[in-house]
Amino acid sequence: MKLAMAGLIFASAVLAASSAHADIKVGVVVSGSGPGSALGQPQMRAIAALPKEIGGEKVTYIALDDESDPTKGTQNARRLVIQDGVDILIGSSLTPVTMPMLDVAYEAKTPIISLAAATAIVQPIDDKRRWAFKVVPNDDLMASAILKYIAKSGIKTLGYIGVSDGYGEGYYKEVSKLAPGLGITVTTHEVYARADTSAMGQALKVIATNPEAVFIASAGTPAVLPQEALRERGYQGKIFQTHGIASEEFIKLGGANVEGAIFTGEAFTIADDLAENDPFRQARDELVSAYEKVNGAKPNIFAAHLWDAVTLFRRAVPNALKVAKPGTAEFRAALRDELERGKDIYLNNGLSTMSPTDHNGYDERSAFLIKVEKGKFRLLK
Repeated sequence: MKLAMAGLIFASAVLAASSAHADIKVGVVVSGSGPGSALGQPQMRAIAALPKEIGGEKVTYIALDDESDPTKGTQNARRLVIQDGVDILIGSSLTPVTMPMLDVAYEAKTPIISLAAATAIVQPIDDKRRWAFKVVPNDDLMASAILKYIAKSGIKTLGYIGVSDGYGEGYYKEVSKLAPGLGITVTTHEVYARADTSAMGQALKVIATNPEAVFIASAGTPAVLPQEALRERGYQGKIFQTHGIASEEFIKLGGANVEGAIFTGEAFTIADDLAENDPFRQARDELVSAYEKVNGAKPNIFAAHLWDAVTLFRRAVPNALKVAKPGTAEFRAALRDELERGKDIYLNNGLSTMSPTDHNGYDERSAFLIKVEKGKFRLLK
């Protein structure tokens, strides 16, 4: 089902990019509705800003809404590879939707670049994940960076609240594995659903264990709920979040309750705190310029995920075209190979260097400490 959003989302992308004679087809599956819409809607709006020609060939973007549902995401992916014959899949916004899409990509021998976060999307590398890449830094990288900061801060006990899906459980796996080695005890493992309207029960259970700090693993506006509940119940300890909160909507909805939240996130979020000639800031500025031209507003980090995926794709296309023509199995295989060879590519999400054993491509140079300060995301120095 194509996403229709007040006549705004898809029209400009179709007019600018769709052509009967287009040679390269890109299938995009995002969570434009449902609990993941805070991620998927800005990604859909970013489509109109994407390049319309790559390597001298025209590009068609075929965008579908998975409704934040794994079954729908799988159906969309199958339609794109079978009916539309896309050369590459991009999506989904959410880990639970992405995971079954990996099977489709593998069966069709079509590369897929996920916009979701969980490490399990690309690790361990096996026959299926050989076709999968992703632009959001792995949760193990971000968890390691933030836990090192927490330990350095002298915190010894840490409560945990996360969403009850692959994102939250992926973070819990990493936090619980890394914490003991850093002298940190995780006091709780509370979960809630993205669609829940309250996390008060979970907050009360965490407070009862009297932790010095609380770690929340969620994304988008649902990440506000646990922090809001903790503050409303008088919790005064530090609260740490994940890079999934890096949107203005999180700050607008959370207001004073989310002030002081600390997380490790991408360069995009704090690019204004970097030098003007910093390559990370330049990558952000390129996105902002293209996005503002078609949307009249600034993009957020979720739109940056889609932009970065296409940046990796754009870098891979010229050499893949030397191997075969778009629309062929040989071209799709060549794209996969070229994505795996990408070196030192500055993205909004980090410095990417892929390899046969690493389809995420980041190290701790891509993890920036960030704090919500006076209603803004600021680089923590």
